[in-house]
Parts: sequence; C-alpha cells; structure tokens
Amino acid sequence: MSTAVPMVAPCRRCASALEAEDLRCPICGLTTPPPEHGAVEREAARVVRCENCGAAMEYSAEAKAPRCDYCGSTTRVETTADPVEQAEVWLPFTVEPSAARGALMGFLGKGGFFRPKGLAEEAAVESLRPLWWPAWSFQAGVDVSWTADSDAGSGRSDWAPHAGRTRFDFENIPVPASRGLKVKECEALAPHYQRGTAEGEPRGPEGAHVERFEATRSGARRAVLEAVERLSRERLQQGVIPGRRFRNVHVAVALSSLHTTRLALPAYVLAYRYKGKAYRVVVHGQDAGVVLGEAPISGWRVAAVVAGALFLVLMVLWLSGVFGR
Repeated sequence: MSTAVPMVAPCRRCASALEAEDLRCPICGLTTPPPEHGAVEREAARVVRCENCGAAMEYSAEAKAPRCDYCGSTTRVETTADPVEQAEVWLPFTVEPSAARGALMGFLGKGGFFRPKGLAEEAAVESLRPLWWPAWSFQAGVDVSWTADSDAGSGRSDWAPHAGRTRFDFENIPVPASRGLKVKECEALAPHYQRGTAEGEPRGPEGAHVERFEATRSGARRAVLEAVERLSRERLQQGVIPGRRFRNVHVAVALSSLHTTRLALPAYVLAYRYKGKAYRVVVHGQDAGVVLGEAPISGWRVAAVVAGALFLVLMVLWLSGVFGR
C-alpha cells in the first residue's frame, strides 16, 4: 500500500514547500539540506517490466501475472536502482467489470460505415484487466511575461505588437506518468475522473494491478513547466491579449508556488480478437461512456468508396469533354 510522500522543512531561502526526495527547491533552486541522521530511506522497488511497451506494474508473487496488462507481451522482473515514486491518492473503480465488457460491446456495435458488418457478434474478448495508471496533479502559481502580435491597434496593418506581465493560478492539472497508455489516451481519460472520490488506498476489482510511475521528480516538473507554458498561452488569448486574432505568442514563466500530488487513476484494458488479429480498447474506470480503442476496417467497403469516387471523377471529366465525344 502506498502512503503520502512526507513533507520536510520549507526552503530556507523562499519558504516554498519541499518534499522528502527534493534535491533542490522547485521554486528558487536552492540545494536542500542533507537528510537527518537516522532518517528512513525508501527501498528500491521490484517491478514487472513489459518487454514490448515498457510499462511497469507493481510486483507481487501473489499476482502471478507474467503478461503485460496493456499489450499482453512477456514481462520480466527488475529491481530499480533508485526509489520509485508512489501514488498518494487513489480514485476507486465505480464501473464494474461487467459494465466495462458491455461498454466494449457497445463500442464495437456502434461501428460506422467502414466497420465490418457483425463485428460485435464475431469479435472474441480475450482479456479484461483492471488497473490504475499513474499521473501527477499539480497546483501552481505562475508569473508570466508575454509578447504577441494581434489585430488590436493595428491601424492599416494586419498586426500590431503587444507585451505585458500577468499572474495565473492553476489547479488540478494532470500530467500523465504512464508508459502503457498513449499520451492522447491519458488526455482523453483524465477530464472524466471524479476527484472528489479520492481515497488513501486502492479499492477496485479483484486482481487490479498498479502501474508504477515512470517520470522522475525532476522529469515530472519539466512536464509541469511545459504544461504551464501551454496553458498560459491559451489563457492569454482568452481576454488578456487585446484583440481577436493572434500570432507569435511567446511566454516566459516563473513559478511562485508548486505543489504536486501523485494520482492512481482507474481504467480497464480489454483485448479482443477479430479474424485472427488482436485489438486493444481502454474503458474508463469511473465512466463507462468513455471508450478508447482500435477497431478493424472493412477492406471491401473502403474499396467500394474508392471505386465510387473514381467513377464520379471519371463521369465529371467525361461530361466536361476532357475525353472528347
């Protein structure tokens, strides 16, 4: 079971909050004092590492899971050289496994013109794996200096230069720390979690696994800075920069406060097979209406559309006299 990362004395220079493994203050960069004599060190973790996608799950002899929960490839046991970040906050599963399976069938049944007919009936579900994927959540105060061109005050020109300084506060911004899920999958899942249901320990279906954090503390904070810069650009264009059209928006951000939380977010990874080929689908662990995944395409239907489009082009050319009559 994971516990919250202990806090230590604040930074001696700027009084910002520090965490136990911080080597430098995240705000002013001052080196933190060495740990007190007798302080308990976190043990290096043993994890099960997928040899295909690289995702790492918490290792336990009882789990007996030699296959990766994400892609089904062979895993190996490894011992990390450094302590691994652990989740502080767990969001519980509110979607039952049967509902996740039903969500997959609904996803396959909706289809579309290019989906094979009868896909939901012919697809064979091979596995359904509940798991928690990791993410950092941060709260930050940011001082932003910016420059940009906009149509405000441009006179006879298309653009006029503008610059300024402002402050933004960001809360509950997620930064994925998963290797098993794609970044786009994480970004699609994150907005649908109910942060108010957070708990201090995992609670989910039997056999649910935990993916370990892959981002180091310094790596996570780099990702936080990148997210802060991106979000600052977006907010600047929502009323701070004068005008309605913008270009060349550049920002320089300086953190004035930063607090991070390590989240474990629930999801189901389902694998199904159709005509000998395997596909993967991810179902949200708290909202069965959020389904992300892969589905086969009917080659015959694609060929029919291409043939129809080619026929129309030829008809237009013929009617316009390109081929002569």
